[in-house]
Amino acid sequence: MPATWRKAALDSADRAANLAALFQKPIMANTKSAAKRARQTTRRTLTNRRALTAVKNQLKTMREALKGTDKAKAKAAATEFVSSIDKAVKAGRVHRNSANRHKSSVNKALAKLA
Repeated sequence: MPATWRKAALDSADRAANLAALFQKPIMANTKSAAKRARQTTRRTLTNRRALTAVKNQLKTMREALKGTDKAKAKAAATEFVSSIDKAVKAGRVHRNSANRHKSSVNKALAKLA
């Protein structure tokens, strides 16, 4: 990006969006197929990150529910977490051994709570 473009981008009214555009990695592909693979990778990365963030957030809410004394709330949170992590495994976003380890620890914590 030429310096004049950068200066124009910094002087514009929508400064935050333009700053974000300045610091994004450009696709440096040498062939059409490499450019396509780069586009696919960015799309796939976004969907994977979204799915993993959802799993992590449900894990956090489940751990908070296990800290409390409400068994029904903890069981509902655990069921939701197990469902989401199973979907992530099915899509290939989480390794199945990792998911099984998490589910096992969740079940142990639920048994200890009961």
